[in-house]
Amino acid sequence: MKRLVRVVKSNFKPALMVGYDLLMLTVAFSAAMVIRWNGFSQLLERQTLLCLGFTLVSTSFIFLRLGLYRTVIRYMGQQALMAVLQGVTASAVVLAVASYLTYAGVPRSVPVIYWCFALIAVGGSRWLVRLYYQMALEIHKTRVAIYGAGTAGLQLYKALVHGELYKPVAFFDDNASKQNTLIDGVLVYNPAEIHDVVAERDISEVLLAMPGVPKRRRREITRGLRDRGLVVKVIPGLEELVDGAGRGSADVSQIYENVLGRAPVEPEKWLIASSISGRSVLVTGAGGSIGSELCRQIIHWAPAQLVLVESSEYAIYQIERELHQIQQDEGLQIPVTSLLGDVRDRGRMAEIIESFAVETIYHAAAYKHVPLVEQNVVLGADNNVLGTLSVLEAAEAQGVDQFVLISTDKAVRPTNVMGATKRFAELICQDFGRRFGRTRVCMVRFGNVLGSSGSVIPLFTDQINAGGPVTVTHPKVTRYFMTIPEAAQLVLQAGSMGRNGEVFVLDMGEPVRIYDLARRLIQIMGHTVRDEENPDGDIEIQVTGLRQGEKLFEELLLGDNVTGTDHPMILRAEEERLSSDRLQALIGELRDACIRHDCEDVHRVLREAVQDYSPKQPLVDAVWAQQQQAPDLPRTAQVERLPLPRETEVG
Repeated sequence: MKRLVRVVKSNFKPALMVGYDLLMLTVAFSAAMVIRWNGFSQLLERQTLLCLGFTLVSTSFIFLRLGLYRTVIRYMGQQALMAVLQGVTASAVVLAVASYLTYAGVPRSVPVIYWCFALIAVGGSRWLVRLYYQMALEIHKTRVAIYGAGTAGLQLYKALVHGELYKPVAFFDDNASKQNTLIDGVLVYNPAEIHDVVAERDISEVLLAMPGVPKRRRREITRGLRDRGLVVKVIPGLEELVDGAGRGSADVSQIYENVLGRAPVEPEKWLIASSISGRSVLVTGAGGSIGSELCRQIIHWAPAQLVLVESSEYAIYQIERELHQIQQDEGLQIPVTSLLGDVRDRGRMAEIIESFAVETIYHAAAYKHVPLVEQNVVLGADNNVLGTLSVLEAAEAQGVDQFVLISTDKAVRPTNVMGATKRFAELICQDFGRRFGRTRVCMVRFGNVLGSSGSVIPLFTDQINAGGPVTVTHPKVTRYFMTIPEAAQLVLQAGSMGRNGEVFVLDMGEPVRIYDLARRLIQIMGHTVRDEENPDGDIEIQVTGLRQGEKLFEELLLGDNVTGTDHPMILRAEEERLSSDRLQALIGELRDACIRHDCEDVHRVLREAVQDYSPKQPLVDAVWAQQQQAPDLPRTAQVERLPLPRETEVG
């Protein structure tokens, strides 16, 4: 009885189910007695009520032991139905015993009649609730077919039946012995009939569940289905998923909660739509990690057209091909134009903006790898600072409505050239937002992006797959993290909120210690850490020392002037700005220094422009350092360097 009371107090639904079952068992017993005695005379006798009470209490314990109140009704399967049958049968036996012990004189036929009514009341009610739930779900489910009627196909079918998104209505299989058979009432068809079946059954997608088939054969099937205009998704088998999560292919999503320490930030859809839907949108650096994810998300928000600008031919080819496949798979018809171009070429940018009547620009083009920019000071400053200025000038001249700069937490009190150049770019955006009215300018600042080309996750994964060691620069290094889709959503939403050169940051929770991240990833991928406490572990973590320009801790804000926005997890920061005259003078000096390839002068301008810039190491530009070692050798660097035609006018 104490256990029964504990269940009732701990959870309302199980308590409700217990109460319902007791009521139904009472009704079943009463009906059995009335049928046997043709009236209620024997039902209200003291011994009969005592017999009923003993039966109800005993049956409650039996049902609890069988786990009937732990079963989620909408997922109830054959095992749960067998438990109901066993419980009701045991209850009928208890009734017969109770009748004997209490001298109730219950006729021998009553337990049999009681068993029939109780089975209908207890089991039938659960089956009806399950049926109602499934019917309600199916109204909103997408109708799909499963290609592959083997073990993986059956596992997928069972998962989808209980899910809320898909309804399997047909199977297809190459094996002739399986064709024209039924799996849980669903017919297995010959793949040759797939086009007719898809049209007849109103199927939206085909799910390929054949993990045991060679990849070459899977590609042939997928290509053949897509050539017929069908949307195809390749589904790995259960064993493949488990093995992938455990041994060699840990995905960002598998470590998301452990790394971020917070729930994913949900986007405000109306904010994204207001900047993209029906507009001509341009993304610079479209082939990079953030730029390409922006493109993937933008294309789903129905822009009038999407223009990609990228300096890498291979990178833009890759994202263009991917966007084409997305459109083909999802039936989208968004004009996508891929253009090669350097953001430092103002004439080229103005020409593109004017030709495609661009209304919204997401500026993701930048050199972002800290050690590489540290060794290529001039190119880093030229691309990150003057490239941003070039696009901004072209945008303002052509009357672009919105300009969003993708920035970084390394711009806050920077200790490296990359961070300093990004902060300089922010200062330029702040100045444009204050001085000009036609283009609304804002910046989005976030931390490290999980899974990007420069993230530690792919590096650690490769090192673990190679058997280690995993290299960490310092035991106390901490970073803020977010996923690529989350970062892209933040950028898209900020474009609608930006007005006057504001900086937007995400409430990213607590920073993550990289050393702890390395340990977690090793464990998630099914290995153990080799250290002093566990010398027989699989993977060692080595501390290599801080890299050039690397900080122990990153920050997202320069000051305390922070306010909320229309999104509960996005903050708006008002930060110090340079005067327009001073900023213009520094831009001129930086441009001259870049033309002369004068690394020392570039460094000087960065220190003057970014007052919080405090480099931890001396100048390490690779070319400059080589020149200092052998100053008497002839240098191609002494040849006059011509600037890119930033000032070229359109037309």
